[in-house]
Amino acid sequence: MSQIVDGFNRQVEYLRLSVTDRCDFRCVYCMSEDPEFLPREQVLSLEELSWVAQAFTELGVKKIRLTGGEPLMRTDCDQLVKLLGKLPGLEDLSMTTNGSRLSKLAKPLHDNGLSRLNISLDTLNPRLFTQLTRNGKLDRVIAGIDAAIAAGFNNIKINAVILRGQNDHEVIDLVNFCRERHLDIAFIEEMPLGVMDERKRSRHCSSAEVRQLIEQHYALVPSSKRTGGPAKYFKMADSHIHIGFISPHSNNFCHECNRVRVTVEGRLLLCLGNENSIDLKAIVRAFPADIERLKTAILSGIKFKPQSHHFDQQGVQILRFMNATGG
Repeated sequence: MSQIVDGFNRQVEYLRLSVTDRCDFRCVYCMSEDPEFLPREQVLSLEELSWVAQAFTELGVKKIRLTGGEPLMRTDCDQLVKLLGKLPGLEDLSMTTNGSRLSKLAKPLHDNGLSRLNISLDTLNPRLFTQLTRNGKLDRVIAGIDAAIAAGFNNIKINAVILRGQNDHEVIDLVNFCRERHLDIAFIEEMPLGVMDERKRSRHCSSAEVRQLIEQHYALVPSSKRTGGPAKYFKMADSHIHIGFISPHSNNFCHECNRVRVTVEGRLLLCLGNENSIDLKAIVRAFPADIERLKTAILSGIKFKPQSHHFDQQGVQILRFMNATGG
């Protein structure tokens, strides 16, 4: 049982650990077109990341997801996977990636102990893909997905953010893409993090609307699948894949939140929709061999985890962008 319990009696067993704020894409819902990235000295080192992860696993965390930015922008990411894969008590080590570098890195990641992949894919139209990512190439991502399948990953999930008037007409195409490759898919409501001009126009598409689009073609029945994350899963009668919906706006899941984030700057972020955080980097660098002090800071900080976020479709509450938060 996890030793990390917040003020609302929720057990924290899931850490999302950001390894970089850098990315080779500039997705319209994630960051500005010309972002400012952190200088190297402000970013946790490989050893510091593994030290933070060890502290959490010793406190009962069983699941760690590596995030960014784009984690594979970090050239030592496969070595971090190797280090974390050896942590006692860690049952699930996964990564969220845009897939653009998986053609080369899928096999070493799998061989070093990464168990699952979440790969972002919002459209199958090459021109629209470049528009939504501002510079990405669809063929590289699809090649990366196929490389991950070939490398032996059995637990691959596609993440798709659906925006009204932009890619909502591709919901069924994305479902069929995943059916053909036997991949799960999660449709995610856009989260209002960071100020950007694109968000000023009404583009929010709810999970209920996406589900309605799917059910015009495939009947969905609730699934018992649980991954420790916020998605609610469904199945189709003629396929083994799962379709998930992550609904921070329309179906607040805060009452069962079991996760925290550590940003690339080493801040323990207690809630995606709040700014309160604890500086773990200062402790790691001032007391580099004192894991008990680090664990004490984590346990003290968890008391400030709020009961709920309050995302408002009418405006942006959180000024930090998703790449700085950790996906």
